[in-house]
Amino acid sequence: MYFKKILLAIALIGLAIIAFVSYNIYDIMFNPNTTFEDEEIIIYIETNSTYNDVRAKLEPYLTDISDFDALAKQKKYVANVKAGKYTIKRGMSNNDIINSIRSNNIPVRLSFNNQETIERLAGRVSTQIEADSITLLKVMEDSSFLKKHNFSNATALGMYIPNSYEFFWNTSAEQFRDRMLKEYGRFWNETRLNKAKAINLTPEQVLIMASIVQKETAKADERARVAGVYMNRYKIGMLLQADPTVIYAIKKSTGDFDQVIKRVLYKDLELDSPYNTYKYVGLPPGLIAMPDISSIDAVLNYENHDYYYFVADVKNFGYHKFAKSLSQHNVNRQEYVNWINKQGVNR
Repeated sequence: MYFKKILLAIALIGLAIIAFVSYNIYDIMFNPNTTFEDEEIIIYIETNSTYNDVRAKLEPYLTDISDFDALAKQKKYVANVKAGKYTIKRGMSNNDIINSIRSNNIPVRLSFNNQETIERLAGRVSTQIEADSITLLKVMEDSSFLKKHNFSNATALGMYIPNSYEFFWNTSAEQFRDRMLKEYGRFWNETRLNKAKAINLTPEQVLIMASIVQKETAKADERARVAGVYMNRYKIGMLLQADPTVIYAIKKSTGDFDQVIKRVLYKDLELDSPYNTYKYVGLPPGLIAMPDISSIDAVLNYENHDYYYFVADVKNFGYHKFAKSLSQHNVNRQEYVNWINKQGVNR
């Protein structure tokens, strides 16, 4: 009888210990362990981060970091840290948090447009993914890559079609560039390639022409007409005489793309640059800006008309007056010159 009591006592003690341990395990795994008041926080885990790096990011937001450590070791997360962007929601348990930062890498919407140079594009992209601008620029300008895919330093910007794309935050520079090459291929589908062929331009030439159209007018509904003017000039071997190419030539020659040039002067037209379409017939050797899709499609679907000239319309700002003859253009141009002189714009 005494022996049975001892066994019963031991059993009860064992059950108590098991219950205590089970409660502690449950507490560590499933009870809330967040200390922030916001609905959620975002954690960025860099490539090659260690568990200690992750721990340092999480510690300010957790009630008990030691409990988190215990479960992270138990679930083998300590040796399997994953880079990415993760959400931690208020009231999450340690188990929820570990599951989230192990398998719920959140995609980001990466967008870009209107970048004037490949350097600025790299800077813009670097603010949205983990890759830094220096590394991005290096792979974007990689000569072997450009040569393999029929690009040059002058045309490399054209490979990046402005839009919004879904990426993981921890995308590398190479992964970004290679994905953009695929998107470029998707963009230049059979329909667009046939349209380019029909107007006797290569995709590269379409992009260069579109970059000029992009800089000439901010009005999407006017771009096909502007494109028509330049195509009319291009087809007969006339100088394109596009002011934006001169502005680009000035910026490129000075290395200062931050300068603001509102007015092209006669002396600027003498700048000896292949980008100066007042001196050299045909298209410049590369893009002068990143054209958006509306500008590219405006070139591919340019308006058929007899206009060869245009100038800013001072009575309908943002738009232009178009002319078929030089005499009519000179009348329109003088109206613009008179207006801009009254504004005191000298540069």
